[in-house]
Order: sequence, then structure tokens, then C-alpha cells
Amino acid sequence: MTESADASVRLDLWLWAARFFKTRSLAKQAIETGKVDAGGQRAKSSRAVRVGDTLVVTRGHDVFEIEVRALSDKRGPAAVAQQLYVEPEAARARRLAALAARQAERAGYQAPQSRPDKRARRLIRALGDIDAM
Repeated sequence: MTESADASVRLDLWLWAARFFKTRSLAKQAIETGKVDAGGQRAKSSRAVRVGDTLVVTRGHDVFEIEVRALSDKRGPAAVAQQLYVEPEAARARRLAALAARQAERAGYQAPQSRPDKRARRLIRALGDIDAM
């Protein structure tokens, strides 16, 4: 961890060290595609991250609103990575509420016990083509 007050680390390197992305190239790709905002603005991968910065990281369906607490340019254990940032309670509650809503939407779905038979496959194909029936 870097301790200097005026120190900074590249954004893609910090996201990798904080374990938001598995590789640095995935972090860079997420930044380039607009999945990471720094201070309310779209960021570049070379942007300097400083202690106290606010980041919004979108990973799949999850949106993490975090504040940078410490800097690191080395990837360490998950316990150390979680000390690099803090997520406010309100943001955490929103993220967990969205997760619960997604799980509730899937709760009614049950996967079939076996493969569809010939008649069922025809009906499934017909769903895509209205004129097939």
C-alpha cells in the first residue's frame, strides 16, 4: 500500500489490485467501455486515483459505489483488497435490494427435468416463427 498523501495509482491498476476485475486488461476494457465513473465523470484507464476519490464500478448487474481509502499497485489477498475501499451503507443497501429483486424474478423458473421430446422441440421452434403452426 502506498502511504504518501500526494501519491496516486493508475485507475486500471487500482481496480485490479482491489479485486474488482481478475486481470488488468479486463479492468482497462471496463473503463474504456464506460463501466467505471470517477467523480461522476467517465474515466480513462490512466487516470490517477487518490485517497478519497469516489468511484462507481458496474460489474455485470452489480453497481458498486465506493470511496477509495488506500492505494495499492500490487494484488494481494482478498482481505487486504477489501481494506482499499469502503462502500457506504446506503449504496450497499441499494445493491443488495437489486440483487434480491433479481433473485425473486428467477424464483418462479424451474429447469426441465429432461430434454424436450420431438413435439416439445417443434413447439419451442414455433415460438420464434408465428407462421410455423
